[in-house]
Amino acid sequence: MTILLTGADGYLGWPTTLRIADRTDDRVVLVDNLARRRWVEEVGSTSATPIATMDERLEAAREVHGLANLSFVEGDLSEKSFVDELLAVHEPETIVHAAAQPSAPYSQINGERANYTQHNNMQATRNLLWGLEEHDMTDTHFVETTTTGVYGAPEFPIPEGGATMENGGERDEVPFPAMAGSWYHLTKSHDAANMRLAHTQFGIPISDVRTAITYGTETPETAADPRLATRFDFDYYFGVVAHRFAAQAIAGYPMTVYGKGEQRKPFIALEDAVEGLAQLALADPADRPDDLTVYNQVTRAISIVEIAETIADVGDEFDLDVDVEHFENPRDEDETHKMEIENDRYADLIGEQSVTFAEGMRDVLGTLTDYEDVIAAHEDRFLPGVLDDWDGETATAED
Repeated sequence: MTILLTGADGYLGWPTTLRIADRTDDRVVLVDNLARRRWVEEVGSTSATPIATMDERLEAAREVHGLANLSFVEGDLSEKSFVDELLAVHEPETIVHAAAQPSAPYSQINGERANYTQHNNMQATRNLLWGLEEHDMTDTHFVETTTTGVYGAPEFPIPEGGATMENGGERDEVPFPAMAGSWYHLTKSHDAANMRLAHTQFGIPISDVRTAITYGTETPETAADPRLATRFDFDYYFGVVAHRFAAQAIAGYPMTVYGKGEQRKPFIALEDAVEGLAQLALADPADRPDDLTVYNQVTRAISIVEIAETIADVGDEFDLDVDVEHFENPRDEDETHKMEIENDRYADLIGEQSVTFAEGMRDVLGTLTDYEDVIAAHEDRFLPGVLDDWDGETATAED
């Protein structure tokens, strides 16, 4: 059996690769074009944690964890000829698709980057889905990390994938309407629709894993050796809000909350996100879903002000004098939105939440104190007002 994991060089993809490979003797084929490294360099930033090359990572995985079942293929999934060769050679029984340009702010910079984001993300997914059909591999379990951002911020509880619509006295279950707020998030809305169509037309079993904002710096597998570290972005474009706030705290800047900051966002720890993807990838063939299943990969919703206050409290343990400052909100948004999001299927998959937000921030601050010089050298990348009015939230499906 072969498991194919795309976006294997990314923040979520790399630790997921190690978790899956450690639990199976099957071949695990890693795929990436290493573009995430270029995108972050392009916006003038870097990962706070040093990132080894893929060759160094694979060597460390063999030496430290004894993982001899890993192999790496570098290539661009938006090129159909590459995807066709990839599927023909490796014939995967499972694909975990975590490759994408994952930053909403990056997709909003200008039309060129909006076009690039949509072409890159949606073309890659279409190539994989059509490739499975054209290579007679429609029994392959297709798992994709999309994003909870496809839901937007409705005023009613968000279901796990679908909604009930009533009109003229008739009722039916329909996909949740795409309410994405960025050119990036809209790519995942289109991916969700295309996966549904591929399941309907081709019969491909699909798990649409809608990943929340992910926090944390390591898993047990990545913590075993510095060469196995996953990346940690803290800049405005690629760093999620919790990671940016933590970097501000390390650099001695107050954490900046726009308006009341009581609006809640969905979050999940890196460990819990990795575990869910590993469970889906390694499911016994007899137990795999043969339909399309949506999982809300989230453990809880957290307000922006709670994020800042939690980091400030945890910062005391590291002798950080952290302030929380409120600024006038430049965006037209509900500053008290109480997001409610169902996650029953995902909770059943991973069991109880393993890492609380406070524990995750303790992990983050503990790591970042070792790389204070890197953050200080790039502090202009996360200061408020330097770039534009986006809040820096990104999804975590990474290339």
